[in-house]
Amino acid sequence: MLMPHPATLRRLVDEYEALIAPGGESGAVAKPDQRAQDLAYTLCVSTGTRDVRRALERARRHLAAARRPVVPMRPAAPTAPRPPGTGGTEARDGGEADTG
Repeated sequence: MLMPHPATLRRLVDEYEALIAPGGESGAVAKPDQRAQDLAYTLCVSTGTRDVRRALERARRHLAAARRPVVPMRPAAPTAPRPPGTGGTEARDGGEADTG
């Protein structure tokens, strides 16, 4: 599954949470307006979920994973040279071998 860039995902999560944050001293959750509904939908689509709570959980896991350092891959083993005419450096102009 494709996931949005972490910066984009972070912006979506932050904006959604700001819109639904508990309001004032009563602690009541603000009623989602159209923008909050649009953000919830976008988060669900972006994370492959159907519930905004699960979308937020998955987004947070993805963002946490994006902050971890990337482990470099081991270098690939050397490969044997390709035979002439099989797509090596000798092939030119649409794959025709250079005959000199």
